[in-house]
Amino acid sequence: MPEFAVLIYANDSLHAPNATKEELKECDEHFDSLVATGRMHIAYALTPRDQARTIRTAGPADGPYGAGGDVVAGFYILNATDIDEALDLARKDPSILTGGGVEVRPVHSGGVVART
Repeated sequence: MPEFAVLIYANDSLHAPNATKEELKECDEHFDSLVATGRMHIAYALTPRDQARTIRTAGPADGPYGAGGDVVAGFYILNATDIDEALDLARKDPSILTGGGVEVRPVHSGGVVART
């Protein structure tokens, strides 16, 4: 089955190192529902933007790549029959309800890299 990356855009990530279960409740419920259907097999939440570092031509700098506006707050990989089904599955992502959004993109290749 084809894979689709869902990139989460939001004002910031809710996944601060000290985030409570209550603060992450909506995110966890969305995650659990996708896992229960067997459609999601990998997901990563990123920490808030103040922990980001960027490397550009001029060298390293504090902050996210896009200094203003939304940032990529996390991503997950879905198994779906086509882009339309992937969009239907991603449509319930909590970031959309809080003014952010998601980008769904077909995965070309890749996977877990073996670690030594």
